[in-house]
Amino acid sequence: MDRQIRRVAVLGSGVMGSAIAAHFANAGIPSLVLDIVPKDAGDDPTSRSAVAAGAVAAMKKTRPSPVFHKNRLALIETGNFEDHMARIAEADWVIEVVKEDMAIKKIVLGNAAPHIGPDALLTSNTSGLGLVEMAATLPEDLRPRFLGTHFFNPPRYMKLFELIPTPGTDPAVTSFIADFARGRLGKGVVMAKDTPNFIANRVGVHAMMATVQVMQELDLSIEEIDALTGPAIGRPKTATFKLADLVGLDTFLHVADNLHPLIPDDEARDAFVAPDYLRKMVEKGLLGRKSGAGFYKMEKKPKKKFYTLDLKTLEYRDKAKARFPEIDQAKSIDDLPERLRTLAFGKGKAGQAIWKLLAASFSYSAMRVGEICTQAAEIDQAVRWGFNWDLGPFEVWDVLGFRKVVERLREDGRPLPTWVDALYDAGAESLYRETDGVLESPTAVEGGFAPAPRDVDAWDFEVLRRAGKEIKRNPGASLLDLGEGVLGLEFHSKMNAVGQDTLNMIMTACTEAEQNWQALVVTNGSDNFSVGANLAMLMMEAVEGNWEDINLIVKAFQRACDRLEMCGVPVVTAPFGLTLGGGCEITMAGNAVRAAAETYIGQVEFGAGVIPAGGGCLRLYTRNLDLAHDKSDLQPAFRAAFETIGMAKVATSAEEARDLAILRPGDSWSMHRDHVAADARAVALGLAATGDFRPPVPDQAIPVMGTAGIALAESVLYNMQEGGFISEHDHKIGRMMAHVLAGGAVPPGSTVSHEHILDLEREGFMRLMGERKTLERMQHILKTGKPLRN
Repeated sequence: MDRQIRRVAVLGSGVMGSAIAAHFANAGIPSLVLDIVPKDAGDDPTSRSAVAAGAVAAMKKTRPSPVFHKNRLALIETGNFEDHMARIAEADWVIEVVKEDMAIKKIVLGNAAPHIGPDALLTSNTSGLGLVEMAATLPEDLRPRFLGTHFFNPPRYMKLFELIPTPGTDPAVTSFIADFARGRLGKGVVMAKDTPNFIANRVGVHAMMATVQVMQELDLSIEEIDALTGPAIGRPKTATFKLADLVGLDTFLHVADNLHPLIPDDEARDAFVAPDYLRKMVEKGLLGRKSGAGFYKMEKKPKKKFYTLDLKTLEYRDKAKARFPEIDQAKSIDDLPERLRTLAFGKGKAGQAIWKLLAASFSYSAMRVGEICTQAAEIDQAVRWGFNWDLGPFEVWDVLGFRKVVERLREDGRPLPTWVDALYDAGAESLYRETDGVLESPTAVEGGFAPAPRDVDAWDFEVLRRAGKEIKRNPGASLLDLGEGVLGLEFHSKMNAVGQDTLNMIMTACTEAEQNWQALVVTNGSDNFSVGANLAMLMMEAVEGNWEDINLIVKAFQRACDRLEMCGVPVVTAPFGLTLGGGCEITMAGNAVRAAAETYIGQVEFGAGVIPAGGGCLRLYTRNLDLAHDKSDLQPAFRAAFETIGMAKVATSAEEARDLAILRPGDSWSMHRDHVAADARAVALGLAATGDFRPPVPDQAIPVMGTAGIALAESVLYNMQEGGFISEHDHKIGRMMAHVLAGGAVPPGSTVSHEHILDLEREGFMRLMGERKTLERMQHILKTGKPLRN
């Protein structure tokens, strides 16, 4: 059948239930959220639905926000189980998200079953309870449409979506939900078996518990463990104990306690026995961030200070800095595989600890293949997407060397399954292998391999490169064949900062595209699209007094953005993640934008002591003019652009970027970050296919406020400085920005050219670069990653 999800019902409005409904709202899908009736509600309809309504209302203040835009919450309707259960018949997908208690889940599922439509889907969102047991409580005709889902929290931001079918689930239903979760919800889907805690939590929580054992064995501190288990080995900054504080120590303890009795045959079962100090912490209410104190505590007064819990006394002490020479040296190694090899096989205490915690994870993950999943790649994907590791355990194993790791695991007496022994005995050099261009990972069958799960719409630029699709390359960027006549421009400098190599390749890309291609897409496969201009390069030129060189660099940036905008074929920019400063200006130069929904974009140059000078002021002002209802009143457009740049506003989603006029009303976004390149190609081909694409020409008559705009901005800036809200240098930057946005000191209502405003941008940028306080700001950003207001 041709299934569609037009409406969902969410049973349970707790943290997960309301956030799941919010994420469906992000996808444009309305929902009905139901929960219990409060005991003292009486007959008042509003009071009877207060639990669900309160949970949804609370999301307006939740930070980070569960929705792309505050207006999305209007898609969520609320009610209660007693009065509104019959309304779930309107839903195409009913999702049960009540407390992680099997008895309660069975009751709610049983009450919902009679009201579920004849073709509607039913899922239980659970982090580890048995789906077969739940299915047994349902009518037989509903069981083929029932399965388990596990959204990771928070649903908007976490990529992992574990899907757990039962033996009675219709495979077509499983396939439909997997495709829907990928395409409409932007998820990384992993198929899990119906075993306790499924995949990510089973392996991830074991890794955390094994790390605690290593800490005790080697007498390491909390700070030392977090230094060893964070970015140094390709894991998030939250590492181990910061992550436990973030998740909640009561939740962490609950997961471990629930799992232990359910895995009697697990060889590492005892690793899930929580240490006494963890129980005592929970008893004392030290639950982590939600209680204000856990393994770490922060006090804001009299000044911000961090403390760490002494696990022996359960008293707080000053937070100490972890000191490992090996970690300090490894920071200079950007390549993660090389860094892992250096650390894991190091001779010092750090190397000893890292090997022990990795070895525990290697052994445990290998022993679980066949039990919790079908193949090794599913474990790697689950922990990467669920715990934000850069590499999963089997990928790290291959990085360190399959045979070398097996030999050392055997020396350590770590258990290994027969499939690993068989691979080793067969002379294998790695766990993963490629057969006829298809990546495969091992199964639990000796000598068995299966194609690694692959999302065909998720493009890997390294795979394209290996396939010979790279056409040109320099240190900052590459041109790649994206297929179907579309050329791709990929940035690959550090943090994709825009330097001369990037600008040169933009010019080359446009010429190449005009001569041989139908369209051009600007994107890449990194975590962030671009953090903007190369500040270190600009600072160096300024310190050395190379003002003409800076002028030429800025002029080249302006020309590159103009070239993109006025290229002879359609140009689609496809940003994602951090898209700041110059990255935002490049994005705005596209004829169309296909962004990732999770794009954090803005012109943040003010914080660095300068103004946008790659056409950012020009394009933001003219876009606000285009949106104006009264074209004769220039003040709203001037004010909007002035505030957006002056406050360094950063949109926290592509939808918010539309509010700021960074994206146009016709620009669009992809829910799945990894689909952005494929979706941008489709947009580019659509523009090219019309046959009537015409590149824009520079506007020679842009209406500006002139001296009236400058005076308006000056009055605002004066009052803000007098009130202590901005510094003298902020005032100076604001005055320069107003001069540009107003078109210079021309009579009000004058018209100026595109080139005129670019000249003003460049002149203003150059003047500000000569300020000592600007260089101080840039230096501070390079050192701390944060702006300085001086």
